[in-house]
Amino acid sequence: MNINELKNLLSALQDGDLTVEEGVERLRTLPFEDVGVALIDHHRALRQGIPEVVLGESKTADQLATIVGRMVEHGGNILVTRLSEEKAGRLSDHHPDGSYDPVARTFSIVQSPLEDLGGGKVLVICAGTSDLPVAREAANSARMFNNRVEELVDVGVAGIHRLLAHTDTLREAAVIIVVAGMEGALPSVVGGMVDIPVIAVPTSVGYGASFNGLAALLGMLNSCAGGVTVVNIDNGFGAAFAATRINRKRP
Repeated sequence: MNINELKNLLSALQDGDLTVEEGVERLRTLPFEDVGVALIDHHRALRQGIPEVVLGESKTADQLATIVGRMVEHGGNILVTRLSEEKAGRLSDHHPDGSYDPVARTFSIVQSPLEDLGGGKVLVICAGTSDLPVAREAANSARMFNNRVEELVDVGVAGIHRLLAHTDTLREAAVIIVVAGMEGALPSVVGGMVDIPVIAVPTSVGYGASFNGLAALLGMLNSCAGGVTVVNIDNGFGAAFAATRINRKRP
């Protein structure tokens, strides 16, 4: 339940279109609901502006079917991250209206129209094609969080002219998410070109001394461009969540 749904429910009570008993029944599972394999936080959208997102990576197909099925009954939009093709196939059998992105490993169900609730555009920049799964996770998550999103792919520092060709696009964004592996230099370059928030996402892409993304993480934390914020390795979802909070229009 989000803030608009709660307002509609209270208005229906006030106008007499809904009895008190019916209102109580609809609110009964508002804080959370025990479905056996999880305690689903139906209250999260009211508290944080974004509904609970399901991490699919360590859950079984049966657990996901139970959780997603109950969330669908509540009528909201649903996002599952880190989902294998096998588990996505099981969910698709139950929810054929869902959409699976095999690159991002995200599964989404849109039951309410997505609105542009942001103050501007979230730009997701991907250093190399190998970083694309994390960048696409960020982009898909940001869209499901009601942001207008644009993507730039394969514009890393090995060919910096590819990024410089999109200078106007960088300056038109409200928030920029920069996803990079190897030495993680791209966020510093972007951070030195714009006056808007830059969120850096290190990826586990790289050769031996990249240490599964640790080199990129440390490089981004030590960026010489002021104001670059860094999330954890491969955390495209976290970057999208942070960008949404920055970009969200306030009443």
